[in-house]
Amino acid sequence: MNLRERRRFIKSAAAGTTLVVLGAAYALDDGLTREARAQSRPDGRPRLPPGQRVITRLKPMGGDEGNPSPGNFRLRVHGEVEKPYSLSFAELVKLTEKEFVVDVHCVTGWSVISAGFEGVSLRRLAERAKLKKTARYVIFEAAHGYTSNVSLRDALRPNVLVAHKLDDRALPRAHGAPVRAVIPDLYFWKSAKWLTGIRFVSRDEPGYWETRGYNNHADPWREERYS
Repeated sequence: MNLRERRRFIKSAAAGTTLVVLGAAYALDDGLTREARAQSRPDGRPRLPPGQRVITRLKPMGGDEGNPSPGNFRLRVHGEVEKPYSLSFAELVKLTEKEFVVDVHCVTGWSVISAGFEGVSLRRLAERAKLKKTARYVIFEAAHGYTSNVSLRDALRPNVLVAHKLDDRALPRAHGAPVRAVIPDLYFWKSAKWLTGIRFVSRDEPGYWETRGYNNHADPWREERYS
């Protein structure tokens, strides 16, 4: 899907009551939408960002799939760090801390409330690598050269994680198996699927969608969709 098609899809999705992606229909839940709009986050912002409506399950939203085999998985943590390292899938699973229950917001206008991901906080992986003082941004590296860029401040929030489970099951292939990033406070294109690396850098490096006209920061509450 190119940028023009993606923008046209966003407009049509916002206008309808049912979204169709990759041949599968996902009904919008008006009851959950009203409930989420009535709630506030601990930081005082509304739980549901403007322009969003709630659906009950996460959409895959396409992308070029990587190798889903846990046996072939390696995650590199590198860049502006004192101790770069890599992890196998089994090593990553051993570091699993808890289930992270988070809300997910897609730039196309849908949100999922209280999605349950299991994995490791990015903060913990960063602490193990011992960041240099020069680290300012995080580049999430994924299959086929896909990248997404996030400021270090956003990346080290306590709800940002590297996930290998969704709703008590192994992460499905369409959602980035075996491992994906989850950055719930930014639009979901920042949460790179089929993750292969986490690179800390001193200068920002706009990623795949950012170089194609999408907003560099991607705050859903400010509706930062395009640059």
